[in-house]
Amino acid sequence: MTRTVEPLVVGRVIGDVIDPFIATTKIKITYNNRKLVCNGYEFYPSAVAIKPKVEIHGGDMRSFFTLVMTDPDSPGPSDPYLREYLHWIVTDIPGTTDATFGREVVSYEIPRPNIGIHRFVFVLFKQKRRQTVLNPPLSRHSFCTRTFAAENDLGLPVAAVYFNAQRETAARRR
Repeated sequence: MTRTVEPLVVGRVIGDVIDPFIATTKIKITYNNRKLVCNGYEFYPSAVAIKPKVEIHGGDMRSFFTLVMTDPDSPGPSDPYLREYLHWIVTDIPGTTDATFGREVVSYEIPRPNIGIHRFVFVLFKQKRRQTVLNPPLSRHSFCTRTFAAENDLGLPVAAVYFNAQRETAARRR
């Protein structure tokens, strides 16, 4: 599964957000039941306003996963001093199911980039057991996926994918 990691290197997700890893699980993320998230694809903020469907294709009902969504380019890509901004955390997602079966620790917040093109990153971790995420973040600002994973004993990711978005002008919304 090395091919799935290459776009994450080119898009600087590996480095800015997570460390190198070997993808062992597949995730399928779709907005509005038809817009599939693929590495580097661009979405308008209006297209990602509703929480996506996140399907996990791996493990079994006895394995559990944690999903984290962040914006590593907050408030702007040229000076991301608030890196990372946390958009969503769901834990205890059983394998072979979707995020609706998990426990939402941080509710989904709509991506609203103001300056430049932002990356929105979904990272999936395999938990060692159920209810291992005991330290929810205190703030959405200056969140660190690596620190969160270390504090909750999640290890390296098992899957990741990202999309790009930029501020939507009034002309684009028509």
